[in-house]
Amino acid sequence: MIPNWLLQRAYLTPDRVALSFEQQQWTFQELHDEAMRIARKLYANGLREGTRVALLGPSNAHMMFMIHGCLLGSIEIVMINSRLSEKEIAYQLLDSEAEAIIVEDSLAEKLQTIDRKKLLFSFIASSEEIDFTPINTWKAEQTITIMYTSGTTGFPKGVRQTVGNHTSNALSSVLNLGLSENDVWLCTTPLFHISGFSIIVRSLLYGMGIRLYEKFDAIEAAEEIQKGSVTRMSVVANSLDRILREMEKSEMFAHPNFQTMLAGGGPLPIDYLRRAEKRGIAVLQTYGMTETSSQTATLSADDALRKIGSAGKPLFFNQIKIRDAEKPMQHGEVMIAGPHVTPGYVGRFADRNPLEDGWLPTGDIGYMDHEGYLYIVDRRSDLIISGGENIYPAEIENVLVSHPSVLEAGVCGQEDEKWGSVPIAFLVCKEPIEKEEIEKFCLERLAKFKVPKSFYMVDELPRNASNKLMRRELKHFRKRPL
Repeated sequence: MIPNWLLQRAYLTPDRVALSFEQQQWTFQELHDEAMRIARKLYANGLREGTRVALLGPSNAHMMFMIHGCLLGSIEIVMINSRLSEKEIAYQLLDSEAEAIIVEDSLAEKLQTIDRKKLLFSFIASSEEIDFTPINTWKAEQTITIMYTSGTTGFPKGVRQTVGNHTSNALSSVLNLGLSENDVWLCTTPLFHISGFSIIVRSLLYGMGIRLYEKFDAIEAAEEIQKGSVTRMSVVANSLDRILREMEKSEMFAHPNFQTMLAGGGPLPIDYLRRAEKRGIAVLQTYGMTETSSQTATLSADDALRKIGSAGKPLFFNQIKIRDAEKPMQHGEVMIAGPHVTPGYVGRFADRNPLEDGWLPTGDIGYMDHEGYLYIVDRRSDLIISGGENIYPAEIENVLVSHPSVLEAGVCGQEDEKWGSVPIAFLVCKEPIEKEEIEKFCLERLAKFKVPKSFYMVDELPRNASNKLMRRELKHFRKRPL
C-alpha cells in the first residue's frame, strides 16, 4: 500500500513551499486545501473514486490544482495533449472510454463536435461542494494516469501508469540525483507529458518545490538558473540549446545553487554538453519513455564528464539489456524491465501485452559499453538503411548543429533507386550558408555515405508537444534547397 501522495505530504511538511507560478506561491497545506475544494466539486458532479476522466488544460496553477483534485479523489486521469487537433482528441476520448472531459475554458473550442460530457474549469469553480473522505492509501497496481504515445506508426496507444510505476520512478530518480531541503524544480515542460507529470510526483514524494511556467521561455529559464532560484530542470536538446544561447549572449553563468539539468528526448550533441559545462551547468542525459513513467537510466553527476554522450546506468530498481547483444558495444534494440514499466494499455490495445518475456521492447537502438553504461543511438523507426549500411539520423544531426551557422537540424531518409535510401537534411540557420560549405564540413566529420545528399532550409522543424523532433514529418515541410 502507498500513501495518498498529497495527503501524506501535507501532513509531513505542511508549511514548505510546494508551488510557485508567476508572482504567487502555495505551501503543501495550501495546495492540499485547493485540491480538496476541487475534489469536492468533482464529487458533486458525479466524478468519484475509480472514475476515468480526460483533462485538457494549459500548464498553469489552475491546471495543477485540477490534477491534484483528481488525484485526491482517486480519479483516473487521461492526460490530453493541448496541441492535438479535435479529431485526435476525439480518438483518445473514445479509445480511453473517459466518462467526461474537464477542459480549461479557452480550450473548449477544440471540443465543439465531440459528443462527451464536458466540464469547463469555470463550471467546476462555480459548482457546489459535497464532502467526502479521500482514501488514505492506494494500491500499487492502481492506474492513476493514462498518457497516449505519439503514434509514430498506426494508432496512438493509451499507456496505463500506476501508483507503483510513478512511485518507483520517483524513488529511483532521487537515489541517483540526491535531495536537498532547498531543491526547487523548474518545470517548463507540459504537465500532460510524462516529463512534466513526473515532476509533480517527485514534488509530492520529496517535499520539493516546483517553479512552474506555462510555456518554455529561454530568457526566463536562463535568469532563474543564474539567480539560483531553482536547483534542477528538465530539458530536451532544443530547449537546452536555446537556454545556452541566451546565457552565452549575456555572459551568464549558473548560480552555485543550481545542481543538475536532466536532458531527455534523444541523444544530445556533444557540443551542447561542452557549452553547458562552460556556463557551469551539469547536464545529465537521461533515458525514458511514456511506458516507463519517465526515467529508466540517468547519468550520475560523478560521470557527467567521463561518460559524455551516455544516458548512464539503469536506475536502482530498473534493468536494461540490448536485444541479441552478446558482448559490449553491440548495437541492438533497447529492452527494459522494472517496477516502473506499464502493466499495459487501454482501448484498442488493451489486449496487447507490452512485454516480451518480462521485457519491454522500446524501439530504440542503443548499446552498452564495457562498464555497463547505456548509449542511445537513434529510434529504430528512423533508421536509414543505405546500400546495406545503417545510418543513424541523430549522428548526422549532431554534426550539423556543431556548425556555427546552424541552429537546428533534422535528418531523414529519402528513397533512392541505387542505394534504397539516402539521408537528406533540413536546417534552421541563423545566417546564410552555401551547400558546398556544409557538405565539406560533413565530409570532414562523417563517412561519405552518411553525408546528406540534399540540404534544405526551413523556418522551423516539426516538433511534438514535448519538443521532440518528428523526423517522419520533415519531408512534408515547406523547404528551400541550398
